[in-house]
Amino acid sequence: FQHLGMELTHEDLIGLRYAPLFPYFNGTRNAFKVLVADHVTAEEGTGVVHIAPGFGEEDFELCKKQGIAAVCPIDSAGRFTDAVACLNGTHVFSAESEIVKILKSKKCWFFSEQYSHRYPHCWRTDTPLIYRTMMSWYVAVTKLRTRMIELNRRVNWVPNHVKDGIFGNWIQGAQDWSISRNRFWGTPIPVWKSDNPKYPRVDVYGSLDEIEKDFGKRLTDLHRPFIDSLTRPNPDDPSGKSVMRRVKDVFDCWFDSGSMPFAQYHYPFENKHTFENNFPADFVSEYIAQTRGWFYTTFILSTALFDKEPFKNCVSHGVVLDPRGNKLSKRHDNYVDPAVIMTKYGSDALRFLMLSRPVVIGDNILFDKNGKCVEEILRIVLKPIWNSYNFFTLYANSDSIKANISSDPSMYHNTIDKYILLKCFQTTEMMKVHLDEYNSQEACKVLDDFFDVLNNWYIRCSRDRFWKREHDQDKFDTYNVLYTVFNYILRASAPLLPFLTDAIWRGLAFPEASVHLTMFPSVQKIDQGQIIVKMDLARGICNAVMSLRKLHKARVRQPLRSMTVFHSKIKNLLDNEFQKIIKDETNVKEVLIVDSFDGIADIQLQLNFSLIGKRIPNSVKKIIELVNHKKWKKNSNNEIIVGDSKENYVIFRQEYELKLKPKNKNVCLFDNGRGVLQLDLDLDHELVLEGHARDVVRKIQDTRKQADLHISDKIRVKIKTEENDIKEAIVKWMDYIKNQTLAYSLAVEDNIEEDLFSRQYDNLFIALRVYHEIR
Repeated sequence: FQHLGMELTHEDLIGLRYAPLFPYFNGTRNAFKVLVADHVTAEEGTGVVHIAPGFGEEDFELCKKQGIAAVCPIDSAGRFTDAVACLNGTHVFSAESEIVKILKSKKCWFFSEQYSHRYPHCWRTDTPLIYRTMMSWYVAVTKLRTRMIELNRRVNWVPNHVKDGIFGNWIQGAQDWSISRNRFWGTPIPVWKSDNPKYPRVDVYGSLDEIEKDFGKRLTDLHRPFIDSLTRPNPDDPSGKSVMRRVKDVFDCWFDSGSMPFAQYHYPFENKHTFENNFPADFVSEYIAQTRGWFYTTFILSTALFDKEPFKNCVSHGVVLDPRGNKLSKRHDNYVDPAVIMTKYGSDALRFLMLSRPVVIGDNILFDKNGKCVEEILRIVLKPIWNSYNFFTLYANSDSIKANISSDPSMYHNTIDKYILLKCFQTTEMMKVHLDEYNSQEACKVLDDFFDVLNNWYIRCSRDRFWKREHDQDKFDTYNVLYTVFNYILRASAPLLPFLTDAIWRGLAFPEASVHLTMFPSVQKIDQGQIIVKMDLARGICNAVMSLRKLHKARVRQPLRSMTVFHSKIKNLLDNEFQKIIKDETNVKEVLIVDSFDGIADIQLQLNFSLIGKRIPNSVKKIIELVNHKKWKKNSNNEIIVGDSKENYVIFRQEYELKLKPKNKNVCLFDNGRGVLQLDLDLDHELVLEGHARDVVRKIQDTRKQADLHISDKIRVKIKTEENDIKEAIVKWMDYIKNQTLAYSLAVEDNIEEDLFSRQYDNLFIALRVYHEIR
């Protein structure tokens, strides 16, 4: 090598010719010169690479533009042909050492270095692949591309970003599609060519009748080798010596699958009416990578043949991965048989997991071998649904009540009955909207939220109405409401939980034999004022109180004196009825509604910097500094003025949000930060006594359960305790304790007979027996 002492830019090198290292292709026109291309970078290696048009698409396209023919001295087994005499018969991955030896002998070897880089491997065998140019049949997709883009706009993609994102971009850059493969297995390409180029002829066949007409034979098996046996003289050869033979290629399997919409009906030879009435398809769903596979090939063929999109709605889902993020594979043994999961947890739990996770909108989901994520769905979704059904049947059978469907909220006097019915109707409508949009994730969330309301609000708030002895209209209403709710919500959720909903449906003995033989519920718009808004606000307050109780370890059975509540809209919404519900559910004696949050919270300004940054990008840093120093105020136009009289910035309504910030640990936010409450946690003697009384009720109920008593069994109770406060509480709250526990009698005694069913608790001993009424 000779150092010339010259500095050259890449522009100086473009077009320069060089002497090739091997002599085999010296006659190739326009070859052995320096070219420039965008796919070569200086980030890795030297920034200079050799171009092999026979072994790479980018190299092929570059050389094609430069008029350089592709050469491919590699056979189908990956071995050099006799075109490269010194390596003839050597596999390309075994030739490296021999090539280095030859270059060194010619004194053409400059430098050696080992480095790692990405290289394509077979996904089945993990062996390295070789790219190699071959003759192929093509579909001219570039001629269809504009129309495919237009038809794509008609499709409802889930997730929506696929339309103009991964799929839209793919068809925007679509290239002609190589549809032939040089394999034995597959659908043979129905093309026959003359074996003599002197008399060229190509016949393309579109039916068995056409083949039978020309070859005089009707095949029952169209695969190789049977189809290849059909030959005939070339009609264009006057000598009669050349023969028409089928090309050896078979179709790309994606051509087969892309033909599915019409091929499944044997169209156009049969079922013409059926196909035309069902095309395009209403709905398809597949892995999101099919945007480059099946979705794409069906789009090509549908556009070419019918000038239509192949489907109207398409859900592109993700894949199930192991906890490390690897695809599930038999080879890696990193998956569990779905049948095992379904046997252990039920198919509905697995189904709901998949439908409720982002995997249905193109993301992936991690799944461990033990199926803990399915177990969690069973615990937090399916079991609460079953528990609500079990609660209903337990009490309805105990009371011998046959409930009826009554779906008019105005028929009920209790507001909470109206609320749960309206909430059920609202949920049903929302689920219909989401399911019509193929958004199962949101439909599942709405359903899960509703059963949380049903179990943890309606049933809990109504437990005394189910429990009471009187069979009055109020009690009948609770059963009718819950029965009606089941009728609606089971029909709405049947597509998501088909087995669970059908089991409950049959258990509740509705007229139809199965929930799947009913229609999706339709709901009329019912104006019931602001019942849902008011009750949801009350639930939000109750949840905030429970959070504070949990934080301060103040058990729910311990009554508290008061809570102080601020909300900008609360005065118009929380009337006495809703305040009573809040007091009963939180075990707080008084709800104090105030006009100002002073003393319990501060106001906090949250800015939307993505919007502000687009409008005034150079001012963002200064605005943050001024806000941190609390130099801002709100004007009459609901705008925020940041700064002072000398320097200020206007923040528009959509660019900010005002949030409350608690001042101490007794304060909690609700309604997404728009409301705030403070809980009085100080206890006096009277509150402590009432708390003891409620504890006694709980322990008697626990003892009843352990004694396996029926919910309607009346009992005699005797209690022994050394705690004077508990004795005082029992005396003071005697009637309350008896009513809550169905106790005919209750006494505090030092000596209790041994034949009673008894249990010892931390600070008291409880004994009871069933009371048998003498008539």
